[in-house]
Amino acid sequence: MNTPLIDPFARAITYLRVSVTDRCDFRCVYCMSENMNFLPKAELLTLEELDRMCSTFIGLGVQKLRITGGEPLVRKGIMTFFDGMARHLTSGALQELTLTTNGSQLRKFAADLAACGVKRINVSLDTLDDAKFAKITRWGRLSQVLDGIAAAKEVGIHVKINAVALKGFNEDELFTLTDWCAREGHDLTFIEVMPMGDLGNEDRLDQYWSLKELRARLRDRFTVTDLPDRTGGPARYVRLKETGQRIGFITPLTHNFCESCNRVRLTCTGELYMCLGQEDMADLRAPLRASPENHLLETAIRTAISRKPKGHDFDYSRQKAGGQMTRHMSHTGG
Repeated sequence: MNTPLIDPFARAITYLRVSVTDRCDFRCVYCMSENMNFLPKAELLTLEELDRMCSTFIGLGVQKLRITGGEPLVRKGIMTFFDGMARHLTSGALQELTLTTNGSQLRKFAADLAACGVKRINVSLDTLDDAKFAKITRWGRLSQVLDGIAAAKEVGIHVKINAVALKGFNEDELFTLTDWCAREGHDLTFIEVMPMGDLGNEDRLDQYWSLKELRARLRDRFTVTDLPDRTGGPARYVRLKETGQRIGFITPLTHNFCESCNRVRLTCTGELYMCLGQEDMADLRAPLRASPENHLLETAIRTAISRKPKGHDFDYSRQKAGGQMTRHMSHTGG
């Protein structure tokens, strides 16, 4: 059981994204419905079960752990989980513990996160306009997020801004976001919107802004140099000569990143999705709860990894949202 996790396409699985809750204090239009039906709390893995699950994956070779949601910092008692994971950083078994957040709770938790060994975080932020921010998040306040980002900086946590590229929404803020990140010292990654969730209410095809076009617009203003950087994620990076900053692009539609995929995603109920863009999943909650020993769980994990597909089927090229996933992004954890 000590051999590493290798999928059918010879990719080592070293990165686990864990959703600790499906709840969030925002309702971003590309992630959730405004009136979400959340899971009964009894169905969620307890914090102790999440610790055991993640520790098992780490024992099988996972080196990077990203905590997601929903909004992970709204989970009651979540810092006890981060405290527990910190022991794997201390032992050297885990190389990085990080999270993706909307930033709303960072003023409250930034210092505690830093104390647990969190050195960098991703903050989802698609606009710097108050009115547009309220519209896209439905419930969010931009000032609260900006204050949270400032709190993270104050305790030495490096912030990367994730901005979903949305046609007709933040196209006019390309340079505003870029300049602000340069001034604040934040990395910036743009993400193509993916065909997931309730497409009856939100038309992903109308929202889709190709990052090929976005990159071309950056080249109109900046000297753009491709970088060989790889951070264990799907982003491809460039350097802007004039500002010195690094810009990332996550392009599941125009250029997918499946050939180097090293990750799987665990939901807050113990479902393991081997691919963000496929419906196949494995129930790990049942073997976790079936025995206090980890043999059944380890076997279930290895069986699931043996089913990891070569890639997703996301496609907008035929003027429809091909490869559409009916589950919301918040269910899988991004």
